[in-house]
Amino acid sequence: MNATSNQARDCLGATDVIILAGGLGTRIKGVLGATPKVLAPIDGRPFLSYLLHWLAGYGAKRIIMGLGHLAGEVETYLARNSFPGLDIQCLIEPKPLGTGGAVAFLCETPRSDPVMIINGDSFVDADLCAFKEAHRRSGAEASILCTTVPEAGRYGSVELDERGQIHAFREKDPAGGPGLINAGVYLLSRAMIDRIRASGAFSLERDILQQTGPDALYGHAGDFTFIDIGTPEDLQRAASVLVSRSRNSLQRISRESGH
Repeated sequence: MNATSNQARDCLGATDVIILAGGLGTRIKGVLGATPKVLAPIDGRPFLSYLLHWLAGYGAKRIIMGLGHLAGEVETYLARNSFPGLDIQCLIEPKPLGTGGAVAFLCETPRSDPVMIINGDSFVDADLCAFKEAHRRSGAEASILCTTVPEAGRYGSVELDERGQIHAFREKDPAGGPGLINAGVYLLSRAMIDRIRASGAFSLERDILQQTGPDALYGHAGDFTFIDIGTPEDLQRAASVLVSRSRNSLQRISRESGH
């Protein structure tokens, strides 16, 4: 593997990553029962396993798990399984705090600037190193990873200008159709985190990001494979995406290592 590849693979080494995994998972409770959503089985492996290996592939070292509903199940899984190179800390919300409250609670601990925030029930096959570099160049207080999807109706859409500044968030549209959406991965500067903590906001998306001016908010957009395991249909589809990606990643690492 050449020096450039090593550098790219280690781009998250100094960036704390928070995984938001405290939700109730009501939409797929009938499928998962007492299994927390982040541990949903995907071809015999918990969804969290795929997320952690994905982050480790970009050199992530310090992971903070934001837990709530069925937190003990996640803690037990992490205690029984090894993820070499990852320092994983679990913090349990004292009550449901929403995404905004969860970020405020969890960001008492991170040391890096920026901090990466990831929704624990979705996956986007984007280059996180390119995302981090784009955030740095933008000078924004916060950046959102965005992707195009064939049916944006259930998510709402994001509008960017030619510089990548976010000018509008559109509500969910029952008519559906293709669009650019928030893929659930964020880079937040210390200034933005301080603003979130001071605001007492419940929703990171509605109460903070949608109220932030375009000069402070950047969108890194692409046509990336995206899955949200919050519905039974997408949970079933996740295996074809994640298993294939894991296989391709192993083959790529083997080629770069000369094996």
